[in-house]
Amino acid sequence: MKLILINKRILYKIIISAFLIILILLVGCDDTLNESNIDNIIIPDKNVSYNEYIQPVLTIKCSTSGCHDDETRAGNYSVTNWANVVTPGIVNPGDVETSILVWRIEGIGVEIMPPIGNLVSKPLNKNQIDGIKTWIEEGAKSN
Repeated sequence: MKLILINKRILYKIIISAFLIILILLVGCDDTLNESNIDNIIIPDKNVSYNEYIQPVLTIKCSTSGCHDDETRAGNYSVTNWANVVTPGIVNPGDVETSILVWRIEGIGVEIMPPIGNLVSKPLNKNQIDGIKTWIEEGAKSN
């Protein structure tokens, strides 16, 4: 009887320990970018990587809102991958002034995107806009 009681206690401690370890791992591994933390990412002022900075911003601010994904394609434009993003006219590598994407995210002569008051995404912050402009100036590479 005493042996069974000890084994139950050991089993109970093992189960609790395993649960705590799993909980710690799950909480510690939450590095998923989302609308609430994308604004904390600082885009450098040179050598801007599309994969590291531009795609996450465009995905969270423009695609996951259900506007510029492959299904919805608002304005017939999707930002789900580099080839879609660099649609001629929308993004003109090396030429920020004629890139419609910049006009839209800055609200130059058109409604700013994402629109102010959008319930899903806020407009891009200055660092995000400057980062996209730098990326375009540097050739809008798929890097």
